[in-house]
Amino acid sequence: MSTFIQLHMLTSYPPANLNRDDLGRPKTAVMGGVQRLRISSQSLKRAWRTSALFRDALKGHMGTRTKEMGICVRDRLTAAGIPEADAIAWAKAIAACFGKLKDNSVEIEQLAHFSPTETAAVDALTETLIAQRQPPTDAELAGLLQARHTAADIALFGRMLAARPAFNTEAAAQVAHAITVHKVAVEDDFFTAVDDLNRGDEDLGAGHMGETEFAAGLFYLYVCIDRDLLLRNLQDDEGLTRTTLRTLAEAAAKIAPTGKQNSFASRAHASYILAEKGPQQPRSLSVAFLKPVTGQDMLADSIAALERTRANMEKVYGPLSEGDPCVMDVTKPDGSLGQLLDFVAPRPA
Repeated sequence: MSTFIQLHMLTSYPPANLNRDDLGRPKTAVMGGVQRLRISSQSLKRAWRTSALFRDALKGHMGTRTKEMGICVRDRLTAAGIPEADAIAWAKAIAACFGKLKDNSVEIEQLAHFSPTETAAVDALTETLIAQRQPPTDAELAGLLQARHTAADIALFGRMLAARPAFNTEAAAQVAHAITVHKVAVEDDFFTAVDDLNRGDEDLGAGHMGETEFAAGLFYLYVCIDRDLLLRNLQDDEGLTRTTLRTLAEAAAKIAPTGKQNSFASRAHASYILAEKGPQQPRSLSVAFLKPVTGQDMLADSIAALERTRANMEKVYGPLSEGDPCVMDVTKPDGSLGQLLDFVAPRPA
């Protein structure tokens, strides 16, 4: 039986365009019959995974997502004096271990997530090829992909290698699309830029004109982590599992997607977090916001709706958590980030 850790967060963003669709508009979804703002789980996970917080806390345990590993290998080989035809052939052989290649290319068709040990193995084999001036053997190539690794981001968010399913990793963390608890209207911002060297002698107009779309909202975000699966993915390293859990929880509370941040500075921390932990089958509390929240005190009303929905779920289905949940609420204030992290992943005694 697994232990599930669930995070329910309310985060308010001022005017922003954190996650854009193919037309550059903020992403939306219809829920409860009205339009809501949406931030995709992919956007959230990338912001967390590439943050300084993840990089510093999980140094040496972060993977690399890329199509271009074969390009890097080819360039290193040619720079070391390997004939170009050989460099291309050897790079193709290495890259093909991680996915199907594009036609007549050393580039992988789809993004592959390399663990640190796999990247190190590719680097070591590349150095061997440079030293020996011989193509890679089947045995050398077979040792590049590794089902066992300690890449925290792969352990959390998984990876799929369509051509080599034996090396897939099932994600231990599930991240919902964040969605506003209320109805929203996407607005247009018409802007101009002035040419600093234009003195207005002949042309008084702007040097540039443009338009961007934005919206503001209070978002509900749900994250569920299968702690036992995470531990297995990390090769039963209990210390690394605790660090990974604490890092994910802190990043979810503090790290915003990077979209249009220079234009809007729409950085925000979660105003409310409810954390639960237990063996029961997990559930989102998004139903609390099926009816859009309205009123002057939207944050307080949203907290009340979330806690009321949880209490009703407990009455109907029985207790989900082992003991009381952990709550961090900046409106009171109540709780702290440190207490939340200790609840998610207690420090060893």
